[in-house]
Amino acid sequence: MPTPIRITAGDVVVEAELNDSACGRAVAEALPIEAAAGTWGEEIYFSIDVDCPGEDLQAVVDIGDLAYWPPGSAFCMFFGLTPMSTAEEIRPASPVAVIGTMTGDLEALKTVRSGAKVTIEAA
Repeated sequence: MPTPIRITAGDVVVEAELNDSACGRAVAEALPIEAAAGTWGEEIYFSIDVDCPGEDLQAVVDIGDLAYWPPGSAFCMFFGLTPMSTAEEIRPASPVAVIGTMTGDLEALKTVRSGAKVTIEAA
């Protein structure tokens, strides 16, 4: 069953949902999570204390996807193009496991800077 969550990044709050994959459930069990944001193009990412196996990894994601990046044990929030993207595809640095989706207006995430506090909590 999906887990509704709330993500606060700096002054921006977005509603989201973790899916029912093994990794999505592992992240849900680790809530609440606090970290400092890193940014890479229109992606926010940060290491989390969750170790997921690389399951169903994808080289291309959609706007609004939440993902787990195995090489950095990182939670990733995609809201636009990354430096690896093409005009038609959003590409992470390397394949990720999609573990959820964000809803609503994601434009405000473009104002979040590296170092901003990020909190993920159950909604």
